[in-house]
Amino acid sequence: MSLRTKLLLLVALGIAASVGAVAWLIEERAHEAFRLVEQERTGGLVGQFRREFEHEGDEIIRGVETIANSDSILRMTTEITNGTDFANYMNEAAGYAAVQRLDFLDIVSPDGTIISSAHWPVRVGYKQRWFLDANVPLPQPAFLRHVETPQGTVLALLCLRAVHRNGLNYYLVGGRRLDAVIQVLSPPEGVRVSVYSVPEQGAPETLTITKGSLSKDAASNSAANKDGKDGKDSSLKDNLDPNKFLATIQKAMTQGSEETTTVDWGPEMQMEEIIHVIPLPGYADAKPAALLVGNSLERELTLEKRIRNISLMIAGVGVFLGVVITGILTSRMSRPVKKLALAAAQVGQGNWDVRVDVKSKDEIGKLAAAFNHMTEELMAQRERLVQTERVAAWRELARRLAHELKNPLFPLQITVENLLRARENTPEQFDEVFKESTTTLLAEIANLKTIIGRFSDFSKMPAPQLQAVDLDELVRNVVQLFQAQLARSTSKIEPVLQLGKPPAISGDPVLLRRVIENLVLNAIDAMPQGGRLTFRTVADGKFATFEITDSGKGLTQEECDRLFTPYYTTKQHGTGLGLAIVQSVVSDHQGRITVSSKKDQGTTFHVELPVWGEQLAVGN
Repeated sequence: MSLRTKLLLLVALGIAASVGAVAWLIEERAHEAFRLVEQERTGGLVGQFRREFEHEGDEIIRGVETIANSDSILRMTTEITNGTDFANYMNEAAGYAAVQRLDFLDIVSPDGTIISSAHWPVRVGYKQRWFLDANVPLPQPAFLRHVETPQGTVLALLCLRAVHRNGLNYYLVGGRRLDAVIQVLSPPEGVRVSVYSVPEQGAPETLTITKGSLSKDAASNSAANKDGKDGKDSSLKDNLDPNKFLATIQKAMTQGSEETTTVDWGPEMQMEEIIHVIPLPGYADAKPAALLVGNSLERELTLEKRIRNISLMIAGVGVFLGVVITGILTSRMSRPVKKLALAAAQVGQGNWDVRVDVKSKDEIGKLAAAFNHMTEELMAQRERLVQTERVAAWRELARRLAHELKNPLFPLQITVENLLRARENTPEQFDEVFKESTTTLLAEIANLKTIIGRFSDFSKMPAPQLQAVDLDELVRNVVQLFQAQLARSTSKIEPVLQLGKPPAISGDPVLLRRVIENLVLNAIDAMPQGGRLTFRTVADGKFATFEITDSGKGLTQEECDRLFTPYYTTKQHGTGLGLAIVQSVVSDHQGRITVSSKKDQGTTFHVELPVWGEQLAVGN
């Protein structure tokens, strides 16, 4: 991946991440703001309900206490205490209730018998002992309780007061329907309020306080559902269905504390709500009902969706502009970097004269100037190194040549001195000494010619005449040539051929034969006590590989590293040019030679030579 691509990706990811982080932060802040507004709306509505509840309770208490303190009630209770029949007063409660605007009023005797009932006269004579059997003090504030009426059970706000007469307690139970209390509530748009009623007998029911309190979108969805195939009445959508959060209601009424939950009304309503459940007080710590306040999350979800859409749009535009601008900038930045990379590649290929134009004073310009300075220093160091190596090579050549020539010159000097001494001291024996000395002189002169010939061969190796060569056949010929030398009884060496029939190689058969012969001679010298010499050929893609492995004493790593250095030898009488010539020949064939060895485990020479067709392709 190029630098330009990396920068483009980095900028695109940075812009997308930044916009995403900002959008997430805005969404979280909007979420927190909505929750705060939702809590304030719920708290205000609950506060309004409690104020109305207390206000209505105070009116009921005043009405019941007014009746309890009236002279007519005092007279009636006195007469009943003195033995007057209850039937004479069975219609009294209705009049009292009408005057005080009470929906319910029961006058109860000390034993719990109903003397008069305003809402259900036929219950006169029935027992009503729920407040007597509770064994708790009579409550002073108003409380909620379910009241039996001819139409069924009704949730009412009641007040209970006792009338003391002649040591006995008569009771007044009066109140109003809770509907009258809660209808005065005015929840804001998006808020729904209901009362979940749990009578002592029968199934729970939901009392609707407000209708049409959904948002405009939800109301339109409800209207659409009304006209749809399901045929359901949209007015039902204004009621809070407690089945969705029944567990929350039960928990709130059991623990007597407010509980909150979020309800998804499903695809039909396409709306989510936060539902607050507030238990309402009843008689003797009972919880006959709970106030349900639902806050629609439609506006919040719509805003969050809008924020996400705007964020995606901004991110898309930002990424597009960022990529365009970054593309322009990175193009200007990457162009000099590419020039530097190209120049570095040319330096690696040996062109040390390359230079990079410096057109800026920023970091790229400084880098280009440093690169130019580096190439100049490298060229200067190369010149110095070449001169140093040239001087060292000549010194080494002079040293080796002097060493090689010194060995035969010393016998020549001794022989000449012997001739002079014989001529002067024993002329009669001069002919015999002359004959022996000339033999020695000729042998040492031949030795000098051999040494000079080796140095001459190394100084000017002939260029290889390339042709297709059968490597296996070349190995067989060399093994056949050395068969007698390998089979000597004193140091027998067993040749092992492992020929893999590689394709024909590109090479000069004369020079390659000389390479193999040199490697065989080295292997023979490494096994003076005999051993095994393995010849191996294999095909390796574009190259054919030849390996020769001896079982001699092996070499150290230092010896392996210096083995192909001219004039370096591990033999007592070697010139150190044999393996250097082998490496030169292999290199001229565009091949490679390496050596691996372990002490006392033998040595392996590994030669790679190009296949005939591949060599032609390289040449073309």
